[in-house]
Amino acid sequence: MENCLLWLDRARAPSMNMATDELLLEKMDSIRKVVLRFYSWNAPSASFGYSQKPSAVTRPGLALVRRPTGGGVVYHDCDLTYTLAIPAGHPICELNRMESYRVIHEPVMRAILRLGGKACLAPDLGQKHDRATLQCFVSPSPNDVLASDGGKLAGAAQRRTRKGILHQGSVSLQAGRAESLVEAICAELKTAFSFDYSVFEPSPDFLKEAQALADAKYSTPEWNRNGVCGS
Repeated sequence: MENCLLWLDRARAPSMNMATDELLLEKMDSIRKVVLRFYSWNAPSASFGYSQKPSAVTRPGLALVRRPTGGGVVYHDCDLTYTLAIPAGHPICELNRMESYRVIHEPVMRAILRLGGKACLAPDLGQKHDRATLQCFVSPSPNDVLASDGGKLAGAAQRRTRKGILHQGSVSLQAGRAESLVEAICAELKTAFSFDYSVFEPSPDFLKEAQALADAKYSTPEWNRNGVCGS
């Protein structure tokens, strides 16, 4: 069995959610275990990919944040969001990006099936999307989780560094209630990767550092408009 740290986090501001995820990746060399974080948003929000412009978000009246990962726009009004922070040297880090999506999304797909839904992984049809305007749940990518009608149920984006992988995922609540999805996803990831869960309890210093990063980076116009940190 492999110990995985499970964090059932509370609703946080968009900037704090992204800062928390970035900090998990940054600290992978000291944590040295996979961290699975489930979380929600304290206001109607949308996140957009690192290479996108804020104008890619087409709905008005939402709190916006640029993710540290790629991918398209995700509207966080009817989804379950999760993060896998994976330390360098883990077998998943040895896989290429598409294979890593597959091995993570297969358990997510099985979780949806466990709850009575119908789902499959999107095939690679060689389609190209304009990343600047990509709407995540409108434009499925290979190995996304699809419903029987072809609609997207789950997708993700990654950032890879020498410290590991940050995998940020979103599952539509069309697939089930949030609490049921959390339970089913945990169970299927446990089966897939032989996880033995322990509770992750962030220290006050970790949360303080995450808040400082949220204030200095993810709350700033420099980051959210242009993808650069303020001075």
